[in-house]
Amino acid sequence: MRVSDQRLQWIRLDEDGKIVNYSGITFDVEKSAYVRHFSPNNSSGETDLTLISADRSSCASNVVNHLNKEICTSVDLAEAQSKTFEEKAAWFSGMCNKLCVDWNAGHMRINVRRDHLLEDSMLAVMSLGQEELRKIWRFEFIDELGVDAGGLAREWFQLNSEKLVNPDFGLFTFSAVNQMCLQINPSSGLLNDEHLDYFRFFGRIMGKALFDRQLLPTAHLVRHMYKHLLGWPITMSDLEFIDTEVYRSLLQVKQYQESGGDVTDLYLDFAVTEEVMGESKVIELVPDGSSLEVTNENVGEFMESNLRHRVLDVTKKQTMSILLGFYDIIPESLMTIFDFNELELLMCGKPNIDMEDWQQNTEYSGEFEICQSNHQVVDWFWQIVEDYDSSMKARLLQFSTGTSGVPSRGFSVLQGNDGNVRPFTLHGVMLDQCLYPRAHTCFNRIDLPLFTSRDDLEEKLKFSVMMESTFDME
Repeated sequence: MRVSDQRLQWIRLDEDGKIVNYSGITFDVEKSAYVRHFSPNNSSGETDLTLISADRSSCASNVVNHLNKEICTSVDLAEAQSKTFEEKAAWFSGMCNKLCVDWNAGHMRINVRRDHLLEDSMLAVMSLGQEELRKIWRFEFIDELGVDAGGLAREWFQLNSEKLVNPDFGLFTFSAVNQMCLQINPSSGLLNDEHLDYFRFFGRIMGKALFDRQLLPTAHLVRHMYKHLLGWPITMSDLEFIDTEVYRSLLQVKQYQESGGDVTDLYLDFAVTEEVMGESKVIELVPDGSSLEVTNENVGEFMESNLRHRVLDVTKKQTMSILLGFYDIIPESLMTIFDFNELELLMCGKPNIDMEDWQQNTEYSGEFEICQSNHQVVDWFWQIVEDYDSSMKARLLQFSTGTSGVPSRGFSVLQGNDGNVRPFTLHGVMLDQCLYPRAHTCFNRIDLPLFTSRDDLEEKLKFSVMMESTFDME
């Protein structure tokens, strides 16, 4: 917490626990981190969304309600951050109850026609102010009998979210890296004139769903979107979850420079060519980027500009609309208790994992190729996972595949980043190759060292899974 204004701020600690300042230092593949930031656009007077160095980002350290009354202090937030996921979820729900406007102060009735559900819902919800958004909502489908005792609300949230995230509607597309995840369609404005209104509506649906303890099971988003919602640092490793090929190509450029090569030999510039509605379009990453050659001196800027473009700039307006809609209901500071894996579980619900289906559709390679499931370490692995509660099983799934989503037809159709079926794989490695289990989410694979005891495997696996959101194990 900053002493000057009592705001929460990200810091980086070195191995000795001392604060490291990376501001002003050239882009670093492993250490540079950025957080989305709302700032006034001096030229237009409107709010702009940018990426700033993580150590310059901050948010309030308390929570106030619509009457500007404090309901949660910085001490409360700090204590909540150390709780288990179930405890965090319960605590968060309690805070939402405190934010909720009392029933006697008024409540909202949302009347919609089933055959015009999306249009009626957006018109109703987008006309509400913050106090009304935090009131209790009751739903009614016009010309249908039924009292909303919870069932109609669940149906309303489910049907609206399914329509909004359906790729045919044009707002979202399936991730090229993980077919279970959705990413914003950069061309959404060409397909829908009101796309930004719909994105803000979607942000409000997500916020209200969390506020009212409703689930959006079909709305699994790409990882960096959860980070934007939380105000978590974005790093170069996040690019692998957006475009694996681009991520690897950028790393190869950096490695070529570090090995003594001259980057100008690669004939690169600060522009990218992307396909928009079937046509190739050149997008400049910096002003006059197509005329700016990439050299050994500016290769860091080249990598940073690519990262900025792909995690934010290409969908900046859509992302900002989602965030504004979400924060219309949920205070940003209240979200600081969660990591991005927990937010996915809170929003989409814990998956129903069939352990028999998971094991039957697992492949074994490396040191496990000969013995397959009969290897002692493999047997220990499945014993440990069987003993996990639903939250830990979901975290393991996120660790190995990049999302908690399970295909509707089960693990037999689990896909990799190329869209083809990629079975969950346990790859046996010697202990001298890696000391901890290591995930390759593009291939739904875990590298599992040949531990000499079940206890050692259990300890190291839990550490890897739980720390995955804090730093890159590899």
